[in-house]
Amino acid sequence: MITSHHNPLLKDIRRLQRRRDGRFVAEGEDLLAAADEAGWEALARLRAGVDVQAEVLAKVSALGSGTRELGVFAERWAPAPLGPLCVYLHGVGDPGNVGAVLRSAHAFGAASVVLGPGCADPFGPKAVRASMGAVFTVPLARGGVEGLPGETIALVAGEGQPLATLAAGAEVSLVVGAERAGLPAEVVAACDRVAHIPIRGDSLNAAMAATIGLYELAGRLAG
Repeated sequence: MITSHHNPLLKDIRRLQRRRDGRFVAEGEDLLAAADEAGWEALARLRAGVDVQAEVLAKVSALGSGTRELGVFAERWAPAPLGPLCVYLHGVGDPGNVGAVLRSAHAFGAASVVLGPGCADPFGPKAVRASMGAVFTVPLARGGVEGLPGETIALVAGEGQPLATLAAGAEVSLVVGAERAGLPAEVVAACDRVAHIPIRGDSLNAAMAATIGLYELAGRLAG
């Protein structure tokens, strides 16, 4: 059992909490259970009271309350976006939003999430926690609008048709930008169609917009 704060593995984990090198840290029994269910093998795994003293593990945790279990995993990136339902994020810099989109993508059966320029790291601690384990189940890819599968639908506040009235094809990619900046004009121009979610306020955050959009599109693809 590890009893020293100076253990080389713990030092390595502390470094990964600040800067990743193709590996990332997942904390908590629920996240580790999700990794197990999805077939992800940990590069290293520590359990309080089993592999490491609880107070020692707490010192390397990024959680304010500490953790009972922690794992180190290798990042996985899909070589290309997958359909028939895909969501593309552009300029979504908040890791909590990125993680929440992953969670929604898993809930509504999206085949992949694609991260464009300016997006937060989906394997960062906050994004991993917000994903509630979906980081282990939803394929992630990097890319741009031009490589997305099927018909591309840009969500733009107040423009195009209401998303609920839009007829979806057999394969579709939902394109979502940041809450304040939205999608750049060139990204919107590169999409096949433009749609909006009718609301009373000015905007929804990226995670909420993506969740509603995925709900609408997943229902039509299933039908």
